[in-house]
Amino acid sequence: MQVFLICLVAGCSICWFNTVCFVLCIRSFSSSNRPLALSLSISFNGLSAAFYTLFANALSPFSPSVYLLLNAIVPLVVSLVALPAILLCHPHDGHLHVVPKHDKRIFLGLYLLAFITGIYLVIFGSFNTTNSTAWVVLTGAMVLLALPLIIPASSSCSHVDTHDPEPTVQLNHEDSRKPLLLNSDHSTESNAMMQKTVEHPMQDCCLGTVLEKGRMLVLCEEHSAKKLIQCVDFWLYYIAYFCGATVGLVYSNNLGQIAQSFHRESQLTMLLAVYSSCSFFGRLLSALPDFLRRKVSFARTGWLAAALVPMPMAFFLMWKLHDVNTLVAGTALIGLSSGFIFAAAVSVTSELFGPNSIGMNHNILITNIPLGSLLYGQIAALVYDANGLKMSVIDNRNGMVDTMVVCMGPKCYSTTFFVWGCITFLGLVSSIILFLRTRTAYSAAGGQQVVNTLAKFRLDRTP
Repeated sequence: MQVFLICLVAGCSICWFNTVCFVLCIRSFSSSNRPLALSLSISFNGLSAAFYTLFANALSPFSPSVYLLLNAIVPLVVSLVALPAILLCHPHDGHLHVVPKHDKRIFLGLYLLAFITGIYLVIFGSFNTTNSTAWVVLTGAMVLLALPLIIPASSSCSHVDTHDPEPTVQLNHEDSRKPLLLNSDHSTESNAMMQKTVEHPMQDCCLGTVLEKGRMLVLCEEHSAKKLIQCVDFWLYYIAYFCGATVGLVYSNNLGQIAQSFHRESQLTMLLAVYSSCSFFGRLLSALPDFLRRKVSFARTGWLAAALVPMPMAFFLMWKLHDVNTLVAGTALIGLSSGFIFAAAVSVTSELFGPNSIGMNHNILITNIPLGSLLYGQIAALVYDANGLKMSVIDNRNGMVDTMVVCMGPKCYSTTFFVWGCITFLGLVSSIILFLRTRTAYSAAGGQQVVNTLAKFRLDRTP
């Protein structure tokens, strides 16, 4: 009962903490820098387990209770330290129409530091060290985590200098309830043109009906909870997440038992390190669309669909091939894919269903995580039990005899990998349909940004 209550309180705390962080990023950064800030914060979130491991190894490497102590103290201390900076940080002014060009360079520096920190924690966090060496490694990690403080990242959430604007990020913030990337006059005209060009070749086919009916034509339009659950695009997005990243999360939770079934218990630490490191770098890669915005004009939902491609491939490979190299490669692909989706999902939710409703809408979206964990975990358990043998074990603490099922060999998870592969393929199909339905809105938003930038340039040149 105590463990249940602890897990319940911890789960509520995590949801609350994540929501507050997402809302702070949405309110404190311009829509141009917002995905970068979200991706960066979610990427560092993926390093917390490695950091806690270093801390525990330095304090008491053989005491599991030290993790509970760290989880009780560290988040509270860090939150109190960060609180003054958050309170002093000005929310992004909706009336400022441009963002500083040097912000991208600041974020690039932060991403380089995050990459170096990730490499450091992955390398040194997977080795057993002595107490003195553990303190040296921990000190190095704390220095790397503190280095971003010397970069003036706070300039992104202070008043913007309009003398050196970024030329492709002109936004409309006349009303927080209105779309943030299009103004009403131009959106009506551009949407009509887009709709004509897209609907004409598709109007006589069933696929055209699926892609056109009820699709959104404007980004960042605010959605209430009622409007959200009535939106076809939301359910496509929900299925893509439910049948994608959530499967990857369940795979990571079962990785210990998978390694045992494949007689790879000695390589479990390596497999966990592969998954966590690839998940971290996948989260960092989710910022790629924003750094390549000028060179590659591609909807963020398209990047989401591309990130889902490796996951069914990995599961089908592990279903057919049962060697350790395939297991490692599949774990890496699943970690990379799920990490990208975890980080990109917040930005996608903000763009599709409104930044002001992100706290509510994203929490509705991630209800798929407990549902998927229950469903996919049950599938794995049924296959495991069906192929296992019952064994009697004696509990050394009370001398009671207990019966458990133990399964060894590829048969324990082969069927599970096939089912998970089919499920993730369904998620990939759903994400592709979502991309096809939303690309017009992204194209219209990109065209409006160019129009507004040119208009601003002409106003600046007018005497």
